[in-house]
Amino acid sequence: MTVAPGLCLPPAGPLTLAARDLAEVLLGDMGNRWLHSAGVAARAAELAVRLDLDADLLTAAAWLHDIGYAEPTVRSGFHPLDGADHLTRAGWPIRIAGMVAYHSGAKFIAAARGLDEALSAYPEERTVLADTLTYADQTVGPRGDRVDPAQRYAEMLHRHGPTSWNALVDPDRGPHLRTIATRIESLLA
Repeated sequence: MTVAPGLCLPPAGPLTLAARDLAEVLLGDMGNRWLHSAGVAARAAELAVRLDLDADLLTAAAWLHDIGYAEPTVRSGFHPLDGADHLTRAGWPIRIAGMVAYHSGAKFIAAARGLDEALSAYPEERTVLADTLTYADQTVGPRGDRVDPAQRYAEMLHRHGPTSWNALVDPDRGPHLRTIATRIESLLA
């Protein structure tokens, strides 16, 4: 796990260990998706220490944030919702399922796709912890490498294409993600 020089991470807690195991089962053979998830988890663990947040909860959510891409979880085709639904069926805490459901501005895409009612089954947490999950996701590239939020967002829009749901909701989602990045970066300063 790559972390900032001189930063000492606490041992992984029980949620983190279970989340890593589940993520590995579901995403371990998915190449870049696995590398990205592992990178987001490492970033989340580092940020939790720096921001004095619940490292076990945040890092577990980070490991699980993209499990909705794994074939056994796919129901709606919208990975935040599919991941949250899978976690709920498996008995994970609703708070983690909610963080997965709403990570990285998923509510904007859900609304555009007509899935906002399904997403509303999960609590939308508006906290520094939830923002930090989004920030961790938005500062790790597809191969698990650290990137700045603007670079990550531009890469995502390019990868998904100009007619994607991501592009469609960009006028609302983009400013939302930039606001979160600014908020977390100010806390880190």
